[in-house]
Amino acid sequence: MSRGNATGGAAVTTTAAVFGEVLRHHREAAALTQEALARKIPCDRSHVARVEAGSRVPQDTFAKACDELLGTGGVLLRLWSRIDWYPEVEHPDWFERRAAMDAEAVALREYQTQVMPGLLQTEDYAWALFSRRHKREEEVEERVRARLSRQQRFLAPDGPLYLVVLDESCLRNAVGSPAVMRGQCAHLLSVGQRPNIRVQVTPADLLGLVPPNTSMSLIKLPDGHEWVYSESLDRGHFSDDPAVYGSHSQTYDVLRADALSAGESAALISEVREGYEQHEEARSQLGNVGQEQLQRRQRRQLHRGGLRYPRRRPRP
Repeated sequence: MSRGNATGGAAVTTTAAVFGEVLRHHREAAALTQEALARKIPCDRSHVARVEAGSRVPQDTFAKACDELLGTGGVLLRLWSRIDWYPEVEHPDWFERRAAMDAEAVALREYQTQVMPGLLQTEDYAWALFSRRHKREEEVEERVRARLSRQQRFLAPDGPLYLVVLDESCLRNAVGSPAVMRGQCAHLLSVGQRPNIRVQVTPADLLGLVPPNTSMSLIKLPDGHEWVYSESLDRGHFSDDPAVYGSHSQTYDVLRADALSAGESAALISEVREGYEQHEEARSQLGNVGQEQLQRRQRRQLHRGGLRYPRRRPRP
């Protein structure tokens, strides 16, 4: 979605805070708590709280969902479209070249295993993922903002072609809480409906399927130049050798043909999302039972540990 440019960091901060205030106003008018709204979206309550505080960058799907749930008449999505959420971001040095390619690619085909591809991660998912590697909140925030900044071009209505094949492990490997994974699955279902994006899944139990042993990206630039990109722990690897690209392109095309169709993949993603939702509800119920048991133990301990008065016994 196209957005106007802000004039500087301070203006962006102020505008983000205004978005948060508008969201809070409509949420409170609808008599919903942050947690209640988060459940309906779905996302973590902390995400709603940070958006309202102006310290988190929401996606357009978040704004649209809030508009529908709060009956705002599209106010939040229109406001979102006028904000330049990423005036300045910094990518890790080793990733700058890939980020520059994403900014001009006309087509991108990806295969991803273990974790969601960066272009499809929700903010909560990215936050949970980067929190594993970085201890300082400021550093996590910086990495998350940089990651989300790459997504906007592909999520725009006229965005470049983006085809992604996910190994089922991306869905099953829980990052963060069940609520984070539920929101991530919901996001996959939403973006998969965009005209320029298709999401397919390779199921773990598909016989005869031999997927690559690592994630890879096939990038096509406006001048027709084609690149293969892959990552190791702390660096990116590029190759524009026609033979290498041709080999990986064939591997990808065969893999995509053997994967579930987009519709079948959406059904599997929905099933996984429901599983996380049930797990979340079970944990909530278990927590309530545990709290009740704890309170009972505390009452018993208080009774046992309290003062005891000797009973008067009748004299013989």
